[in-house]
Amino acid sequence: MTETKRVKDMTVGSPTRLILYFSIPLLIGNIFQQLYNMVDTIIVGQFIDARALAAVGLTGPLSFLVLGFVTGLTSGFAVLVAQRFGARDEEGMRHCVGIITILSVGVTILITLLSLAFAKPLLRLINTPDSVIAQSWQYIATIFAGIFTTVLYNVLACILRALGDSRTPLYFLMISSMLNIGLDLLFITQFGMGVRGAALATVLSQGVSGVLCFAFIRKKFPILHLSRKDFAWDGRLALKHLGIGLPMAFQFSITAIGVIVLQGALNLFGEEKIAAYTAASKVEQLVSQPAGTFGVTMANYAGQNLGAARIDRIKKGVRQATFLTLCFAVFGMLVMTLFGSPLTRLFIKAEDAAQAGEIIAASRQYLKISAAFFPFLFVIFIYRNALQGIGHSFMPLMGGVTELVVRCAAALVLPGLLGFTGVCLAGPLAWVSAAVLLCISWFVIIRRVELQYAARPHGL
Repeated sequence: MTETKRVKDMTVGSPTRLILYFSIPLLIGNIFQQLYNMVDTIIVGQFIDARALAAVGLTGPLSFLVLGFVTGLTSGFAVLVAQRFGARDEEGMRHCVGIITILSVGVTILITLLSLAFAKPLLRLINTPDSVIAQSWQYIATIFAGIFTTVLYNVLACILRALGDSRTPLYFLMISSMLNIGLDLLFITQFGMGVRGAALATVLSQGVSGVLCFAFIRKKFPILHLSRKDFAWDGRLALKHLGIGLPMAFQFSITAIGVIVLQGALNLFGEEKIAAYTAASKVEQLVSQPAGTFGVTMANYAGQNLGAARIDRIKKGVRQATFLTLCFAVFGMLVMTLFGSPLTRLFIKAEDAAQAGEIIAASRQYLKISAAFFPFLFVIFIYRNALQGIGHSFMPLMGGVTELVVRCAAALVLPGLLGFTGVCLAGPLAWVSAAVLLCISWFVIIRRVELQYAARPHGL
């Protein structure tokens, strides 16, 4: 018997209750995902030194560029699997999985070769200090060499979710996160492997989660047991998968490019500022997890209610979700303002008091500036995902382009005028620009959709 998660009908009942009910499991998963990303930098900063922390931190934008692309692509690949499963077309679903397998192997080889070939030139392009470039290369080269483990887990997890099982990937991710911590400590403190050990721990733990997903599918999902005919090449079907996956992948890449440009401006300020930015940005990412969670929820909520022609519920849900996310934004502002320094100290080795003090001061500056603009960041996720949920993806893409342009312009201009403060302002200014564009777009588009549905018989 195929194990499926019971579908939650979001077209009836209190929007606030539904949104919170749907968001909580997603938030737990997002926190563990963030823990997975944070643990390397915490252990590196505590058990090696600030130089190693800077070396790992400045690879973040490159990692986001490549692994974010992979995440978007694999998420898109699973869309047709979900459609076939919903249509009870098991043979067609298995053929989709077979084509996805072939595409994933090809994409993995291509991306691995390209990322390894261009990683060091990109590190030099973004002004990586000579004092840390060797360690940065060791870390990112190991991560990129293990891209196949990321693809393995993401593809299988997305397929499980397409079949209605969102809990199992979360469980395996939790196991992977705990394993990553243990391997980090083993490789760094016992084997003395430095930053390469941190990267290897990430790759191995990700691989374990992928293998666990594969074993679970083999045992619990017999309808996914593939035969030779399921791998028969179908160019048209492959293009359909790519046509859905590539735009989602490029959505991540647009944001990553802006972050890379900003990293290049940051790297001119030296190791201490890089370490401070790395630590502070990890705190920011953890505190802002509810924003992304509410975003995913609103995409599902808006999509279901559009199918039911309940435009009134969509508008009500967006209003209530906006209120909820602004409450979380205020809470995040307080956490970052009041507890930013203690949280940042988790990443810093305190042997050199003067250096640690400089890093803490710079990270506190970043967190205070970022916290002041949190409402704009949180609102972006509500309106961007609600627009995607009702089938309007162009303006969300333009929101990403706007973020890219503003972040790049700010990164090129403000550091020269304001120093490190200019670096801290680049991201928040990008949030403001995207939030304004998406809010205006939402009110214009939802009004147009409302009029279209009102003109139809019975609103259908």
